[in-house]
Amino acid sequence: MKLFAHHVLLPTGWTQNQIITIENGAIEAITSGSIEQADTSKQIVIPGMVNCHSHAFQRAFAGFSEQGSEGNDSFWTWRKIMYQFLSKLTNDDAQLIAQQLYIEMLKRGYTRVAEFHYLHHAENGQPYRELSTMAKAIFDAAKNSGIGLTLLPVLYRYAGFGEQQPNDGQRRFINSIEQFNQLIDECFSLSEQYENTNVGIAPHSLRATNKSDIEQAVAHVRSKDANAPIHIHIAEQQQEVNDCLAHYGERPVEWLYNNIDVDKHWCLIHATHITEKERKTMADSGAVAGICPTTEANLGDGIFPTTEYFGEQGVLAIGSDSHISVDPVEELRWLEYAQRLDKQQRALLADNATPSVGQYLWQQSAQGGAQSTSTNTGEIAVGKQADLLVLDDNTLACYANSPAHWLDSLIFATNDNCVQDVMVNGQWVIENGKHPLEVDTKQRFSKLLASLSA
Repeated sequence: MKLFAHHVLLPTGWTQNQIITIENGAIEAITSGSIEQADTSKQIVIPGMVNCHSHAFQRAFAGFSEQGSEGNDSFWTWRKIMYQFLSKLTNDDAQLIAQQLYIEMLKRGYTRVAEFHYLHHAENGQPYRELSTMAKAIFDAAKNSGIGLTLLPVLYRYAGFGEQQPNDGQRRFINSIEQFNQLIDECFSLSEQYENTNVGIAPHSLRATNKSDIEQAVAHVRSKDANAPIHIHIAEQQQEVNDCLAHYGERPVEWLYNNIDVDKHWCLIHATHITEKERKTMADSGAVAGICPTTEANLGDGIFPTTEYFGEQGVLAIGSDSHISVDPVEELRWLEYAQRLDKQQRALLADNATPSVGQYLWQQSAQGGAQSTSTNTGEIAVGKQADLLVLDDNTLACYANSPAHWLDSLIFATNDNCVQDVMVNGQWVIENGKHPLEVDTKQRFSKLLASLSA
């Protein structure tokens, strides 16, 4: 396929009149040319975004958790609602929810998702005969939707620091380390059957695992793939920090770096409550900070020190986490706005080379997302996977009329969805804003919600 782009965002910036040659899902060449030399023509082309943190099943109760608790609502009360909700979900339900979610992601510009997958067992907590039964539902949802998938089975063993016994709400998550490594083996075998997928692991958190668990799980997955991504929830809530201090005598990020070999294949999710020293340690290690601004705001988590972290050359990716919003534009908007509110300044997340905040955020997050998933994505460049978006130039023209301002307009000035077409791995999965399965999937999803809330 030869795609003519009137305007395309390359790693070096905006370029006009380029022919992008795509073969076997990858970008084979990018050359100057004319529209007559191409198979198809698009106006404004940018890299697809990677969603670095997703709990797919949570999409189904996004609207059921805003009732409050007489002024005492918090992450911890929200978590109780989540446990009650997921106790009802079947394997088929989980697949349908994920499929609806992934179609929504594609329509908004996410071309790959890192699924932090911890719903492993049947409703009664008993393991399926094949431990990967629930994981297969996620693979099938990704295949049906067309999104790229990085599956991260979650190691979850305890209810809290000190190896506390799990509660009933957590029974579908729990695996021994031996079960977990078997699950990883099965997921690697599944990945070989599904195009555009890979597998990593996710030790859930320091409170839900221990040092030995993490070391064994990392050693096992690295024996299968030396570059496997490893994600972990860390320092999301102040209570978590306090509990870690009480148990280990160290803060979560501090303990992690003092006890585990953290490298560029790690992604630290949230990290909202960190010290200056912890922040610099993260940046120096090359690990990715996985930030989920809309969920972190919704749960009252806190604000990641993004301005300082970028100043230290830290790598960052964005995720939609609980899916209170499924839109990279909103995540990036709030990433910048939180810094503005905190610093009482404007246009903070940019640099001299890329003064446009929108362009800087999009490129940094797409590239960080690629690193967080250990995939060859995140840029439109020769040799990269062909994951790209076509923006609606007619909508953008109402807000900006030059490449220098297009992504600022996209992120800060328009509430319309400007994603017109989406290509994943060299295949168009969204055309003219539509997905071929969206109507049927949405109808079935709505019926499921009605039954779950009855």
